[in-house]
Amino acid sequence: MVNSEYERRIAARFTTFDQDGNGHIDRSDFSGAAKALLAEFGVAARSDKGQALYGGAEALWQGLAGIADRDGDQRITREEFVTGAVKRLRDKPDRFAEIARPFLHAALDVADTDGDGAATVADTARALTAFGVPEDLAQQAAAALDTDGDGKVGETEIVPAFARYFTVPE
Repeated sequence: MVNSEYERRIAARFTTFDQDGNGHIDRSDFSGAAKALLAEFGVAARSDKGQALYGGAEALWQGLAGIADRDGDQRITREEFVTGAVKRLRDKPDRFAEIARPFLHAALDVADTDGDGAATVADTARALTAFGVPEDLAQQAAAALDTDGDGKVGETEIVPAFARYFTVPE
């Protein structure tokens, strides 16, 4: 049961992970997100970047399942997500950032088309769009992620932003 404003905001974050919209989060949501990102940037799944992204997606799934899959059925319902987030993520955003870091690092590597260690704001928006974020919101979010105004989004910008997004304060 979602009964506080905080819980309502966390419940809204659920749809970010439920990539296929089937009402629960499972491993296929993470592998599907990886597949969509690789397709957007024309990177082969069997390449080093592709394998790193799939490995990061699996690590993120395992970490999130460990936090929220209370009944062990390898699916996270909205209620499990809200409960897991409220009880575990809010108080330990750094832990969540570390769970997400391998995936975020690999996703940035895929979106880093010039190999300089960061993705352009435009390529970050492309990546967000590949993950299902509407284009206008993806462009706004990508611009906001560029906190130092250099036109690029690096790991030091995206990891804490990701943790903040999913660990919204009460």
